[in-house]
Amino acid sequence: MADDPISTPGGEDPCFGHRLVDGHLVDCETARDVARFRKAERERLYALRRAMAVGDREACGRAITEGLGRTLGPIADRTVAVYWPIRGEPDLRPWMREIHEAGASVLLPVVETRDAPLTFRRWEPECRMVRGLWDIPVPDGTDAARPEIVVVPLVGVDAESYRLGNGGGYYDRTLVRIEPRPQIVGIGYAFSRMPTIFPMPWDVPMDTVILDDTQSDHA
Repeated sequence: MADDPISTPGGEDPCFGHRLVDGHLVDCETARDVARFRKAERERLYALRRAMAVGDREACGRAITEGLGRTLGPIADRTVAVYWPIRGEPDLRPWMREIHEAGASVLLPVVETRDAPLTFRRWEPECRMVRGLWDIPVPDGTDAARPEIVVVPLVGVDAESYRLGNGGGYYDRTLVRIEPRPQIVGIGYAFSRMPTIFPMPWDVPMDTVILDDTQSDHA
């Protein structure tokens, strides 16, 4: 569910009235207005990330890691999906190594097919990594697994714990299909807070949100 799921590339006929998007009946004009708003907010928040000093970003990452420890508690024998940081996202790679050493199974998301749900593959500190879609490193040839906990990076987050992501819709598309539903933990910077992202029917709220200036915010 990309933020603009009804765009008309290649000169297709424009959308009138309503359209089904992944099983949801969506008003086209509303969806386009929301997509424009989200695009502008995303660019604003990316700019704030780029303006962060390296030391400040590292301090925020440590604060978020501490918040994850408080929120998740004992992690041994749990299966946790994390992510490989891009676009100035909080870097949780030291925490990934830490929880692996504590006995957790760590997974990373992999885009195997465009516009399809993610696959989560096992990661270990010394495992072979290859460049996936958009040159994001992914584990090479490891087993896929279902996560019990999914730690999701966010660009923005609203008062209802709905997440503004990078715009591809991969997490929303994936999280609604995992059974049983995992615990979803959104993480980001304090300036990511927004009054609303204007949630659409396909948006999935976070169960918990951890920012660098809070211990945890529960939905």
